[in-house]
Amino acid sequence: ADVPVVQLSLVRGLSPDTHLDIGRALAPLRDEGVVIVGSGMSYHNMRGFGSPEGAEAAQIFDHWLHTVAAASEADRTEALRKWTQGPAARACHPREEHLLPLMVIAGAGAADPGSVPFSELVLGTQVSAVQFG
Repeated sequence: ADVPVVQLSLVRGLSPDTHLDIGRALAPLRDEGVVIVGSGMSYHNMRGFGSPEGAEAAQIFDHWLHTVAAASEADRTEALRKWTQGPAARACHPREEHLLPLMVIAGAGAADPGSVPFSELVLGTQVSAVQFG
């Protein structure tokens, strides 16, 4: 297929607010049929995969993330802005590079509720994907 693709990088400083703003700026493209994809994982602590501690942290954070994704736009934005305060957040994401793409798609999702099209165990650890719209 001949599908044009544009890749964006994360912004230095890794601010959730900046990435939510980028998503909001991209949101009008959805009306033109553009699909906005953010790659990453709900769990990305490579040392924790397969461990009982990692599995427990992933399950706790994953549940929180499902709840946040389905929340109203205002509540979702506020929770994602403060994602490090979520339960087991840093245990699941020692660094935020693999979570920040979610901020972009959440910002682009606007008032659309989030849903979870994929949620499975990977190496004994809960991993989910979130979509909006």
